[in-house]
Amino acid sequence: MAEPERPARGPAAAAVAPVVSIRPLTTATLGQHGTRLTVPTYDRSALVPAVVHLSVGGFSRAHQLIYFDEVAERRISTGWGVVGVGLRHRLLQEALAPQDNLYTVVERSPDGERARVVGVLTDYLFAPDDPTAVLDRLADPRTRLVTMTITGAGYLLDPSTGAFTPDDDVRHDLDRPDAPRTVFGFLVEALDRRRRAGTPPFTVVSCDNLHRNGDATRAAVVGFAAGRDEVLARWIADRVAFPSSMVDRITPQTTPEERAAVAERHGVDDRWPVVTEPFSQWVIEDTFCHGRPPLDRVGVRFVRDVTEHELMKTRLLNATHSALGYLGTLAGHERIDELVADPVFAGYATVLMDDEVTPLIPCPEGIDLDEYKATLMQRFANPAIADRLSRLCRRGSTKLPHHLLPSLRQALAEGRPHALLTLAVAGWVRYLQRADDLGRPLPVEDDRGPTLQALALAGGTDPRPLLSDTSVFGDLGTVPGFADELEGVLRRMARDGLRATVASAVAATVAARPAVPLAPALPLDAR
Repeated sequence: MAEPERPARGPAAAAVAPVVSIRPLTTATLGQHGTRLTVPTYDRSALVPAVVHLSVGGFSRAHQLIYFDEVAERRISTGWGVVGVGLRHRLLQEALAPQDNLYTVVERSPDGERARVVGVLTDYLFAPDDPTAVLDRLADPRTRLVTMTITGAGYLLDPSTGAFTPDDDVRHDLDRPDAPRTVFGFLVEALDRRRRAGTPPFTVVSCDNLHRNGDATRAAVVGFAAGRDEVLARWIADRVAFPSSMVDRITPQTTPEERAAVAERHGVDDRWPVVTEPFSQWVIEDTFCHGRPPLDRVGVRFVRDVTEHELMKTRLLNATHSALGYLGTLAGHERIDELVADPVFAGYATVLMDDEVTPLIPCPEGIDLDEYKATLMQRFANPAIADRLSRLCRRGSTKLPHHLLPSLRQALAEGRPHALLTLAVAGWVRYLQRADDLGRPLPVEDDRGPTLQALALAGGTDPRPLLSDTSVFGDLGTVPGFADELEGVLRRMARDGLRATVASAVAATVAARPAVPLAPALPLDAR
């Protein structure tokens, strides 16, 4: 499933020779960049700021904003310009402001690269500097859609009950609704202002890798509102649409070296370009309360229920990413393309997806799962992206419960094979102990890192102290036999080394394949 074909608007730049003249990126210089980059040809001044994106980062600039840029470029509509909002770090504002909010996206494949300038971002606001400006923008009648990428941990939902759990910033926002700090403080205050003014509410679309992210957003927004006013909470629950969505595009962090390479190859001095892969996918539930953007005209798929698409993506792509991140790092690798060039780890990823995950998930209508998995392996192997394993290892305490542990829990409940899923958990346990197979130190980038590291180190090859953390593992630690299985894998890793343990587990899984394949999961509406 490749990204929908787009009309050519500029050079492909598959093998670009170094250029002598490097020019800044501004509205005034766009015409000078048109020979080496694809640049906007629509009238940016005609864009209506109808979309607000909360927490702009590399992914949103390489994904959601590209689709809205295409809507404008193809002359479908100028009614869906985007206003970006930063919540914590001002660096992006400092990069975009001198560039008139223009930026460069470079799509890289093994065959070369294509660069384009995105012009659909009409403004960028840094919320801590001027929360009133953000509230005014959200309350503006022209704002019809709010999208957001705040990571799974940002929703503040109790993992066992799903209830909204206020933190100190939330309590501040409840006391000072006119000067919020959190996403939910901004959303609820703006919705209240719209309610009081008789303005229709905007639709809120989460673009985070989170199970039923629309439901999670609704729970957080309504939960926050209930802390202020039950009448407001009921109005939001009744009137605001929170469609779930599935997003997919691998977008590594842009390094200073990448910025220099973009300047040299394309002649553009962009303070913060984005480098990404050609593949892109966005599936959204067709539930909007204030007009639906014409994103279906540029490759977005609107569906009745996104759950099957979400399960496919999170359990195959995201879970495999996490598993390869930890196991590959422990084995001494740094990049995923190098890792899957190793037949042991390529075999692990393939057998994990084929034997242990695919039988657990329904196949979305119109999707060939075998083709999807083959595409994933090609994307992992893309040397032009060179995605670093350190990125995949971040925030494990959030990612594993959402992406990998659901498959493991389901496999245990249904008596299905799960040795490679268990091996992935063992990889995370070892990673938390902060040393790879050669004893080199590993960074743990996780809000709960110190607590989880202490538990992992206290247990050694005994995972029970770590499994006792129910905020991550739920009841997995009490599932009969699981702790013993995980301990056995950790002991084999300590005795035989990481690579040999992976190779042995893959071989055993393949050897144990039944003569008749296990039945795949039923569609969700047939269960």
